[in-house]
Amino acid sequence: MIKLIVLDVDGCLSDGKLTYDANGIESKSFNVKDGLGITTWIKMGNDVAIITGRESKIVKKRAEELGIKYLFQGVRNKGEVLAQLVLDLELHFDEVAAIGDDLNDYHMLHKVGRSFTPNDGVVDIKNMVDHVLLKNGGDGAVREMIEILVNENDQKEKFLSLWL
Repeated sequence: MIKLIVLDVDGCLSDGKLTYDANGIESKSFNVKDGLGITTWIKMGNDVAIITGRESKIVKKRAEELGIKYLFQGVRNKGEVLAQLVLDLELHFDEVAAIGDDLNDYHMLHKVGRSFTPNDGVVDIKNMVDHVLLKNGGDGAVREMIEILVNENDQKEKFLSLWL
């Protein structure tokens, strides 16, 4: 049973586009369906972590809004950070699922029990993950992953009961 999901940001939680205004202020867009899926996953007693290669105040704010306790930014080796988190949470890798879209996610995706990439993930990642999602990054791919995991965990009724 999956107890922890690990999310990449650019290309998974967002569409991967970096937008800057004239003052160099970055902006990102996040999908509210992903957010509802994440908060419901957490309300069900599961954990969520973000492991991302970039630093962003926007990502910190989004993680706080969603109640994500484990946020790692500016990470060069996602596999190492993931391994330490799994150890700290006293989990096994087969209890972890992750989503990533590019080569810097490879070591993280290779370790977990269930690996996912958005439909617009790069070919080398598509070729190694367990599941290529139908949705693109930033367009509900994380929600799609969560729904698959909820079904595999036989938790659909619990998931729905939090809202219906």
